[in-house]
Amino acid sequence: MKINKFRLMTYPYIGWISAMIVIPMLLILLYAFTVQGNDVASVKFSFDNFIRFVDDMTFLRVVGKSMWIAVLTTCVCILLGYPVAYIISKMRGRKGIILILLLTLPTWINMLVRTYAWMGMLQEGGIFSRILAFFGFNDVTLLYTDFAVTLGMVYNFLPFMILQIHTSLAKMDNSLLEAASDLGANRFQSFWRVTFPLSLPGVVSGITLVFLPAVSSFFIPKLLGGGQYVLVGNVIESQFLTAGDWHFGSAISMIMAIIIIISMWLTRKLDVQPEKDK
Repeated sequence: MKINKFRLMTYPYIGWISAMIVIPMLLILLYAFTVQGNDVASVKFSFDNFIRFVDDMTFLRVVGKSMWIAVLTTCVCILLGYPVAYIISKMRGRKGIILILLLTLPTWINMLVRTYAWMGMLQEGGIFSRILAFFGFNDVTLLYTDFAVTLGMVYNFLPFMILQIHTSLAKMDNSLLEAASDLGANRFQSFWRVTFPLSLPGVVSGITLVFLPAVSSFFIPKLLGGGQYVLVGNVIESQFLTAGDWHFGSAISMIMAIIIIISMWLTRKLDVQPEKDK
């Protein structure tokens, strides 16, 4: 009877997943492999949407640029996030809790609002242009550049990287470091041979949480990059909302979904658990 009760509790979740994820994905799959027929009410099965995407170098360049921005954002988040997570994990009591609170506090504000705030700070006459002008850099353009887009993505996604790495570091058994010290390892050796391998699951989880939204983001490059800055998320948005070509937009979405799945598989392959002593 207990098993049946637990099974009944899963039905609302299954219904929600089916309505919000499975059915929309099936519709995208249907649109991706169909094209509009001669009759308005008719559609036909075709690979034309995918062939159109591959034949047009413009779309391929957009995907390449999106991948590059996502990889760059992920690498910057790792370089900035790991030291911060390490420092926080070494703090005990209220200090660590307060730092985690300060880290997550900006995420309580809507991401769109935070991105608009960066537009105000990066635009001509904003706080950063005034600082640069004070040091003699008067003709530096910050807004609507690769730098602005990367900065906006790093700012919005960095907390996810820090929290994942901090979780792995906080759960680490400190007696392992004591054992490494007793065996003659210095601080760097203890970090490289003990701390870093044990934190890799957190790094991998952080990469997943940063890379996936970065590669498909559309409003950050739209606001901070301007209308001339187009990533694959902007192309998908324009196909659905502006051009009204749901078939081609769905095909691009399917291609990006495949790329993301492959990226997640490669990321998980890097998640090597430390070998246990035999």
